[in-house]
Amino acid sequence: MTHILAIDQGTTSTRAILFDETLTVVASAQEEFAQHYPQSGWVEHDPSDLWSTTAATCRAAIEKAGGGTADIAAIGITNQRETTLVWDRATGKPVFNAIVWQDRRTSEFCKGLKGEGFEDVVTDRTGLLLDPYFSGTKLAWILDNVAGVRARAEAGELAFGTVDTWLVWNLTGGKVHVTDATNAARTMLYDIRKGRWSKTICDKLGIPMSMLPEVKDCAADFGETRADLFGRAIPICGIAGDQQAATVGQACFKPGMLKSTYGTGCFALLNTGDTPVTSTNRLLTTIAYQLDGKPTYALEGSIFIAGAVVQWLRDGLKIIREAKETQPLAEKADDTQEVVLVPAFTGLGAPYWNAECRGAIFGLTRNSGPEEFARAALESVGYQTRDLLEAMKADWSGTSETALRVDGGMSASDWTMQFLSDIIDAPVERPKVLETTAMGAAWLAGYKAGVLPDMEAFAAQWAVDGRFEPDMAADVRDRKYGAWKRAIDATIGFAG
Repeated sequence: MTHILAIDQGTTSTRAILFDETLTVVASAQEEFAQHYPQSGWVEHDPSDLWSTTAATCRAAIEKAGGGTADIAAIGITNQRETTLVWDRATGKPVFNAIVWQDRRTSEFCKGLKGEGFEDVVTDRTGLLLDPYFSGTKLAWILDNVAGVRARAEAGELAFGTVDTWLVWNLTGGKVHVTDATNAARTMLYDIRKGRWSKTICDKLGIPMSMLPEVKDCAADFGETRADLFGRAIPICGIAGDQQAATVGQACFKPGMLKSTYGTGCFALLNTGDTPVTSTNRLLTTIAYQLDGKPTYALEGSIFIAGAVVQWLRDGLKIIREAKETQPLAEKADDTQEVVLVPAFTGLGAPYWNAECRGAIFGLTRNSGPEEFARAALESVGYQTRDLLEAMKADWSGTSETALRVDGGMSASDWTMQFLSDIIDAPVERPKVLETTAMGAAWLAGYKAGVLPDMEAFAAQWAVDGRFEPDMAADVRDRKYGAWKRAIDATIGFAG
């Protein structure tokens, strides 16, 4: 058995990818599912959609490969992080929809806790900020707002989990209630230094600790699938949250190595080794991965809008029909215009963390058109990435000579990656295999199952598809980034 089945359960779709022993893609399947917006700022998923699309895509990938399950040694799972589910232990039936990581319904609750000075406790134990983004206050909301749920939880009848936990529960027929250290680290309930759930935080949020799953390494025994799902029982041997799985897939195993994933948003992780670095620039301290009981830590910066700014050009302004049209437009833009777009459509992420900001455009002239809008949109991703890297350099000195490894949809744009290299004044490396998130999950499972090489050998297989070197004059770089910083100040000022 030499194949690994990777489940990549994302925010808008679920994918299953079958890798062989060389981590080459053998077959894949993908299925989108509905997004639910019951109120402004609320985002939910139907838990049954998360499970049904997982089962369906796994079966479809296995069928496409043509070999059945005889060659599959293990399953690895990577998932959208922070999304919160609660279900009945006896029936497996959810008590409420999954509350998605994007959901902001607990903003006022978080403000109240901050006002009490509780954010320092949260940051000290979890490395996170007190924000609706994370699972803890979402879980508290379900307990406090869904009829009868708190009493059932306190009676030990209910289970909490992030998406990985929900999938393992269903894959194993309700036999296993587990998560891994990377997903636990995003709940705002897990002490990343002591490696255990925080009773202090759970008590403050009113969360019974009996609801919480067992926390394991990223490469571990997470049980076996029900035999009737795929024809035989398959071991589940790897789990990591999506951004951590991408960090593994990019082989960022040494302190100082840095990756940035460009999807709907952008997430940059910097490996800081066996020491958690406390940020003074509102970055997050998190677990990059945990193997053999030993956590490796990271600093993380989150940008809310990256690829989504191209979707806005397409769906909002309607100046393009397909994302690939953005680069040719940007190449034709008037160099004498300094149009700056701050894509704060849902607020500003790291290092600002300003939920009240909204998007803004500066420097428009009568000659500004689709070309300038396209260039400003792509440049905004580079500027926001530099914001993250500047904060990381201020927090930790090991980043000065680091090349940035990139993946995700926008990394396919040579123009965008060249501008990124220019504005951060550092090399940008794009790997040959862009399926880094699924590949990270596959490696974790394959390593545990004994069919894939160790960390050092896996890292040696990582190969560059494109390397972009900075080629912008220093004065131009300083002028352009200075304009961006003024635009940020003005946007924050306008929000009041």
